[in-house]
Amino acid sequence: MTTERTDRSAAPPTGIVDAHHHVWDLAVRDQDWITGPRMAPLRRNFAPADLRPEAAAAGVTASVVVQTVTVAEETPELLALAADDELIAGVVGWTDLTAPDVADSLAALRDLPGGERLVSIRHQVQGEADPEWLLRPEVLRGLAAVAAAGLAYDLVVLDHQLPAARAAAAAVPQLTFVLDHLGKPPIAAGGPRPWSDAVRALAALPNTVCKLSGLVTEADWETWTVDDLRPYADTVLDAFGPDRLMFGSDWPVCRLAASYTEVLAAARELTRGLGPAESAAVFAGTAVRTYGLDPKG
Repeated sequence: MTTERTDRSAAPPTGIVDAHHHVWDLAVRDQDWITGPRMAPLRRNFAPADLRPEAAAAGVTASVVVQTVTVAEETPELLALAADDELIAGVVGWTDLTAPDVADSLAALRDLPGGERLVSIRHQVQGEADPEWLLRPEVLRGLAAVAAAGLAYDLVVLDHQLPAARAAAAAVPQLTFVLDHLGKPPIAAGGPRPWSDAVRALAALPNTVCKLSGLVTEADWETWTVDDLRPYADTVLDAFGPDRLMFGSDWPVCRLAASYTEVLAAARELTRGLGPAESAAVFAGTAVRTYGLDPKG
């Protein structure tokens, strides 16, 4: 079974890889998930130029930009940004997994400017009312097409959707499934179970990887501490191991609760017990290997 991209060789990282961030331009399209007064700080444009100084100050030399809306036009735009930006080494895009011509759509994306930077596909499964959306026959067919294209698949799910995510990963073993934001554990609401049981079951499958990302916005935005995050980070470190765990900032969403520097510092503290090689995996190597990145920096 192959769970890594094989269409180009992976170059060794030269610094930290931020495996998860976003950009958007509200003049191009609305981000309809940014609603209400608490989300108001995000109702502005965020471009690679805004991220670049923060990333440079943190020692980040490569990044992966991730889709935000289920709009077909967004992925070509992200690929074009990656083609012209030295920081963006990979793009997690969107296409309709349920479409009969999904394989053709993926091939068309790869042929676009920046198409070689397409590394994964994602769908907003967290917004699907059906907790077993990932197990629909047409979705499983689409996931198989993603694998055949040499791409990974990013899982953005809520904790109650983790069992279906595990079943999908078992059904398509040739595809690498990347769990975004640890599966969104309810940190602010209380203890780690039953999330921890479900995430350990997912991690038991060898074709799964996890992003150490999104924790600060699942905690209390105003009062979170590293100790609040620690049980969840410890769980995925134990379940996946450093070789299947990758750091992601979730910028600019993280700004609701923490700065870019604070998010990276928290991740460093949560992984302080790791040795140098294990830390290098979390902060660069796992992302490079899983996504087949070729960092430009």
